[in-house]
Amino acid sequence: MSFFTSRQTAPEGRSTPIETSEVHTVTGASLHPPFPAGCEEIVLGMGCFWGVERLFWRQPGVVVTAAGYAGGTTPNPTYQETCTGLTGHTEVVRVVYDPSVIGLEKLLQIFWEEHDPTQGNRQGNDIGSQYRSAIFTTTEQQLARAQQSAAAFQQALEAAGKGRITTEIKPLDTFYYAEAYHQQYLDKNPGGYCGLKGTGVTCAIG
Repeated sequence: MSFFTSRQTAPEGRSTPIETSEVHTVTGASLHPPFPAGCEEIVLGMGCFWGVERLFWRQPGVVVTAAGYAGGTTPNPTYQETCTGLTGHTEVVRVVYDPSVIGLEKLLQIFWEEHDPTQGNRQGNDIGSQYRSAIFTTTEQQLARAQQSAAAFQQALEAAGKGRITTEIKPLDTFYYAEAYHQQYLDKNPGGYCGLKGTGVTCAIG
């Protein structure tokens, strides 16, 4: 399965970042680096980023979250461009966390259990490569742990009669922030859409 579009068909994008928020509406923390000393970062795609961001900002030990785009070729894409599927990006959430409070294994367990990683370029009724499942890592240890967790969860899925994992797992290239109105969307719009739905399979990793 190909996740990428060619540079010939991708929107040109722009050299400067699009406007976004500066401060997290829930935690009051800065959405932008530098982050607190000792914190680590991982970027996760689980479908529509509204519900994904809320899922992680609620976790003790997560310092800040931000909605954005990653995995494609278009620099500084807009939401409209990403929704065409031509940028190659998927909707993601940057998760900055304190590993002394919440470990990577817990974050990966939440990732695997709270969406369906077997659907390819979709998540439920949300269809397109911009909704694909993805883990973009920022350290070699994260990459190894993510790959190991995928193998473990695949065994659990097979035991439950489920399909093959299609999650893209690779080092992060660039995280691009989404527009301000997407940041902490479900805090601003509590009744807004959340498409998260897991498989019902437990992920036992550690």
